[in-house]
Amino acid sequence: MKNLHFLFQFFSKARIRASKGSLRINYQASASAYRRFLIGAAAALILTVSALSGCSPAPKDPISSSQFMLDTFVTVTLYDTQDEEILKNCFQKIRHYEDIFSTTIDTSEVYRLNHRTADQTEFDLSDDTAALLAEAIRYSEVSDGDYDVTVEPLSSLWNFSGGRKDLPDDGEIREAVSKVDYKNIRLEGNHLTFLSPDTTIDLGSIAKGYIADRLKDDLTAQGVKSAIINLGGNVLCIGQKGKDPFKIGLQKPFADRSETFAALRINDQSVVSSGVYERNFFVDGKNYHHILNPKSGYPYDNGLINVTIVSDRSVDGDALSTTCFSMGLERGMELINRMDGVYGYFLTDDYVVHYTDGAKDLVEQVDLPEEKK
Repeated sequence: MKNLHFLFQFFSKARIRASKGSLRINYQASASAYRRFLIGAAAALILTVSALSGCSPAPKDPISSSQFMLDTFVTVTLYDTQDEEILKNCFQKIRHYEDIFSTTIDTSEVYRLNHRTADQTEFDLSDDTAALLAEAIRYSEVSDGDYDVTVEPLSSLWNFSGGRKDLPDDGEIREAVSKVDYKNIRLEGNHLTFLSPDTTIDLGSIAKGYIADRLKDDLTAQGVKSAIINLGGNVLCIGQKGKDPFKIGLQKPFADRSETFAALRINDQSVVSSGVYERNFFVDGKNYHHILNPKSGYPYDNGLINVTIVSDRSVDGDALSTTCFSMGLERGMELINRMDGVYGYFLTDDYVVHYTDGAKDLVEQVDLPEEKK
């Protein structure tokens, strides 16, 4: 806890400049909520970016900035430009999307949808909300509801993002489950229709990926060819670092944050993980985590403890890491193997790593047993 408190003080709105083996850090204190930081920090530590290692130096000294946004710790690092204005604009863009997709900011579009009156059933959405919701509906359909965009009644009840540490009542869970069914929303273009007054949506399991993709679009349009966007553990790499790929470490579950079970070589791709050791609590020795089964109302208990997805689009990785975790090892791996340019790493509770087709080619090292074929 003390270490996380130090990180909170050190990194809140920190501005970091790396120069030939040294780091120059300009620090400004932030008033961000400490409790929310602790929750977000757990998620942010799932992936470790080892971008400063490697043999080939980047063409220029990188610049980096970190802030607490999206209920987590986010960092953007630019390797081939020192334009501070570009960096500043990234965080303005992140805040813009948070103000649209948040379920708790009372002026956001999603909040207004979820707090509509009983007679309000049809809405014309903004382009971004419509595009993101369409992706979420698609993955709800692919998983046959094991992943469900209308899980909001359950996620609000369990309230992992708010730091809840006790079990909801069975009756409360059953009531919330009765309100969850992605088939109760219909999206045609930008036009959304709610078929049930009890239906509410939660885009939190997919929004960071969408935001990262939009940031990449903006950065590449401005000529940036080497960067890392890290939105609380959702990592999107633009290009590579000099002549070398970026190295992304996957945190070993329930271990010190510096311990990794694998290192991946990533070039212009996204890496997203979902695991049972973030946003979780224990009751009577049982782990209750934030990946909720929309059909039972309780966290999934299917033998998986981590799913990591490498993909070109971060929105796919964000959605698939949760979707594949929800579908379980066999169905999740089958889904990834049907997709082009997507790779999966499934870590089971016996600490064995299972690879989808081609996934092992990206691995630089692995420190856990691998599936025997």
